[in-house]
Amino acid sequence: MPKILIVDDHDVVRQGVRSILQRLRPDWEICGEATNGREATEAAEKFEPDILVLDITMPVMNGLEASRAIMKRGLHSRVLIFTMHEYDRLVDDVKRSGAQGYVQKSQAGRDLIRAIEALLAGGTFFGNPAEATLKESKKPSNGVSEFRALCWA
Repeated sequence: MPKILIVDDHDVVRQGVRSILQRLRPDWEICGEATNGREATEAAEKFEPDILVLDITMPVMNGLEASRAIMKRGLHSRVLIFTMHEYDRLVDDVKRSGAQGYVQKSQAGRDLIRAIEALLAGGTFFGNPAEATLKESKKPSNGVSEFRALCWA
C-alpha cells in the first residue's frame, strides 16, 4: 500500500487533497501531514512515505528547499510539488529541487492522481511538455526565477 505525506500550510488544501485521495484511491495510505518544509523533512524521515505532495509557498522552509533537503538525506520518497504558482521557470526550479513532478492546484481534479501514479511507477510528471516549452520561449531569463521574485520581492 503506497504511503502519501501531504504538506501544505493551509488546512483546507490538506483536507481537500486527503479527500480526493481517499475517495479515488482508498488503497493509498495517508501516513501524515505537515504544515511547512521543516516539518515535511522530519515527517519524511519518520514515516518514510512513497510520495510527498508538497506545496511551494510555506513558512519556515518552502517546498523547493524541503525537496532539496529530502533528496540530500537520501530518502527514497518521491516528491510531487503541488502549487498555485505558474511562471516561466517553474519546471526548471522543480527539477533543480530534486522533485520528480508538479501539479497546479487548479488542475488537481485532472492531474493529481495521474501524477502520483506516474511517480509511484518510477516516472515523472511535469504537465504538458509542449506547453512548458512554449512558456519558456516567451520570455528571456535574467537568471533569477520568477518564483523567487514573487515570494521574496
